[in-house]
Amino acid sequence: MVQNLTLVGDALWRILLLALLLGAGLPVLFSAGVRAMAHGAGGDAETSHAPGHPIGKVLAIVCFAVVVAAVAIGITYIVASGFGKTLGFEGVVPTIVDK
Repeated sequence: MVQNLTLVGDALWRILLLALLLGAGLPVLFSAGVRAMAHGAGGDAETSHAPGHPIGKVLAIVCFAVVVAAVAIGITYIVASGFGKTLGFEGVVPTIVDK
């Protein structure tokens, strides 16, 4: 009985972590990219004509790239499972492999 409760608790913790990471984490990362892009464009450029910061643009591009990669991997996972295959994460790039 105690072992079952431990397994359930472990599973719930993993589900909560994944839900926070993908459910709230990706929109937060996207909004951080938008904020960094505004900083890279000068932020208050309408009133102060301040030049933008290149690090803001780089940070925004990195944020957007992570979000696009997560969405692409999610779509690939859905399409692969529709064809009776699965994603393999043995290397750096995920590959579609037979089940």
